[in-house]
Amino acid sequence: MKLGIAGGIAVVAIVLLLVLGYSALFSVYQTQQALVVRLGEPVRVVTEPGLHWKIPLIDSVIYVDKRILDLENPAQEVIASDQKRLVVDAFARYKVINPLRFYQTVGSVEGANSRLSTLLNSALRRVLGEATLTQVVRDQREHLMNRVREQLEREAQAFGISVVDVRIRRADLPEQNSQAVYQRMQTERQREAAEFRAQGSQRAQEIRARADREVTVLVAEATSKAEQTRGEGDAERNRIFAEAFNKDPDFFSFYRSMQAYEAGLKPNDTRFLIRPDSDFFRYFGSRTSRPSPPPAPPLRTPTQ
Repeated sequence: MKLGIAGGIAVVAIVLLLVLGYSALFSVYQTQQALVVRLGEPVRVVTEPGLHWKIPLIDSVIYVDKRILDLENPAQEVIASDQKRLVVDAFARYKVINPLRFYQTVGSVEGANSRLSTLLNSALRRVLGEATLTQVVRDQREHLMNRVREQLEREAQAFGISVVDVRIRRADLPEQNSQAVYQRMQTERQREAAEFRAQGSQRAQEIRARADREVTVLVAEATSKAEQTRGEGDAERNRIFAEAFNKDPDFFSFYRSMQAYEAGLKPNDTRFLIRPDSDFFRYFGSRTSRPSPPPAPPLRTPTQ
């Protein structure tokens, strides 16, 4: 009976020793660092990964992330040095380098984000308030971000935090200002387009007027050349007719009469009021008729 009670007590003692031994050990991962707190007071910082010990039931362990943490800052309105309003959307990257000070000042990552967000907003207002809109948007953006990071770094050291990077994701005009700027840009582009169209229309009219003038000159020159050529042709024709008349007056008279018949006796075109024994029909008689004068042109009346 005594042996059974002693065995039970020994088992309970062994179990208690195992529980105390297990609670005296804690592990730290490579992405963590630990702060050992004894009755609410920090006693030591563990930064090396592995298995470590503590006093059971007295010491507690607070883990702090060793990796780079993100701080997403909400967009805020900043006034630049040229009195232009900007909506700035920035973010920061930081890590905890002093877990003890971090625990004593902010307590947790959420508390650190809250404090750093306020400090980041203040640094953005101070730095960007000394720069112009053009410098923030284009010319000195990287330099300004470095200045913001340096100021935030100095203030964050009090929390055991090191700021790795600060970036301005977006820096735009407020919505109402953006609409006014876009409207002004649209008006300016419309004015430039109207000016270009007016210049193009003026240029087109000049080209068209010059082309019309050149066409008029070319047509006049061509008409003059045609009239000259026609006159030369008429003169040559008259010369040929004169030579033909001098060589054979009878044949020339006959040829001219045939041309008169061809021109005057067109089907369904002309009616003649003429006597049958008129000289116009002198070649319709005997083939030996040789009248001396050429036929006179007939009297032509409109077709009924």
